[in-house]
Amino acid sequence: MGIFGRRPVEDPPHPRREPRLEGPLTPERLGEVFRDCVDYNRRSIAVGGNEAMRCELVFLAGMVRMERVSDYVLRPLAQDEALGKLGAAVAWEKMRSGALYSLSVTERTTLDEAAADLIEGNCLLFFSGQERALSFNTGTEEKRGVGEPENEISVKGPRDSFVENLRTNTSLVRRHLKAPELKITEQVVGRQSLTPVDLVWLDGIADPATVEELSHRVEDIDIDALLATGNIEEYIADEMDTPFPLVFYTERPDRFCYGLSQGKVGLLAEGLPLGYLVPGVIGDFLRAPQDRSENWMVAASLEVLRWVCLLVTLFLPGVYVAMVNFHPEMIPLRLALSIMAARVDVPFSALFETLLLLVAFEVLQEAGLRLPQSIGQTVSILGGLVVGSAAVEARLISPAVLVVVATAGIAGYTVPSQELAAALRLWRLVLAVLAGVAGLFGVVMGTAFLVGHLAGLESFGAAYLTPFAANPGDQVKGQVLGQPLREDKLRPAHLNTGNKRKQR
Repeated sequence: MGIFGRRPVEDPPHPRREPRLEGPLTPERLGEVFRDCVDYNRRSIAVGGNEAMRCELVFLAGMVRMERVSDYVLRPLAQDEALGKLGAAVAWEKMRSGALYSLSVTERTTLDEAAADLIEGNCLLFFSGQERALSFNTGTEEKRGVGEPENEISVKGPRDSFVENLRTNTSLVRRHLKAPELKITEQVVGRQSLTPVDLVWLDGIADPATVEELSHRVEDIDIDALLATGNIEEYIADEMDTPFPLVFYTERPDRFCYGLSQGKVGLLAEGLPLGYLVPGVIGDFLRAPQDRSENWMVAASLEVLRWVCLLVTLFLPGVYVAMVNFHPEMIPLRLALSIMAARVDVPFSALFETLLLLVAFEVLQEAGLRLPQSIGQTVSILGGLVVGSAAVEARLISPAVLVVVATAGIAGYTVPSQELAAALRLWRLVLAVLAGVAGLFGVVMGTAFLVGHLAGLESFGAAYLTPFAANPGDQVKGQVLGQPLREDKLRPAHLNTGNKRKQR
């Protein structure tokens, strides 16, 4: 018995019907399947003008391109008198072998295949008395055009980005990587969405074990609909009880292809304008897209700066709270006197001030993201003025706390990955609370727990702390500090690639 004497409700079963649709493949049965669908269309046609031999054309309006149906299917059927003089069986074979002007024609014998083709944008052709159909590729190509990436701005590199159409995305990859070793396999995920998901890798370079493992994880996804990134990330990641991202994604085809050339395995899904790369380690999330377009010294300096900013955004608020509350002797005398003078009329503790500003910072950021762009900028400016200047003038917070939180927030914006930045903001709150409770000892204990947590994470067999983890053969210099391209001879050892060398 559960709470209030009620019996606990058990999860209902999740049966899978095979086949999905039962019955013969006929226009009448398809009409029953698509009953109450205003876009379902059926038309009777006299083959070659012969009223004695008629066929049925079935399609979904909006999914097919009407001029293709008219020019490639209807016109040859109506005008080719030779087809009308043949028997139904002979005419069927003629159309299947190319009598109609269609690049792709397939014979369908099951209701599941026929319904899936209609939804994909094909039209079906039936002869009376036969429980089979010819499926012609007449799908519309209405989709968002390839544009510039919005979140990964390109300064010197290519300016194309992934879109929601899967075939467009695979073509973008093919244009960047023209090697015949590029392999693309497809699986369908989602019982209701029937979303195509493609695995992409370079044969002979990517680790076959990683390819097989990713394929198994995608195959094991059994959900109703795959419509958002979270629907697939949670199922392919090694661990979900962590705020840190374990799967790297990008909206730039050139960056995606660079990962493939390094030995990673990619994943593309219909409806998602981005590509995933596995395994994903912490070093991947701190590299910006333009790093490979800059001078190697500049790129290395910027990457070191990002690591420093990562430490600043993570530890600065906690260290400030610890020093003000427990270790004032660590602060230079004149600075300590200035902080104490500014906090004389402030009614709150340093911990409460810091947490208040950190939460206000998150609220402002969330409001700016959710509102329209024009309104969001106004809210951010007004919120910054109110929370910052007005709060200091009203003696609700001290100027030192405002500087500390603002510095930590700006430092967090240097992290290229928004998911990693969100994880750092969460841990920043935790470390600030620990600092307010136990001073620097709390910060050290929280850091030890964080490092232990990160050390225990893996992404498809690769240690998450790569390149700092022990991976025999990994070149730490090339992955952290950067080096000239001419000296970057080998692929990362943690990817376990078949071909280790990537240039002479």
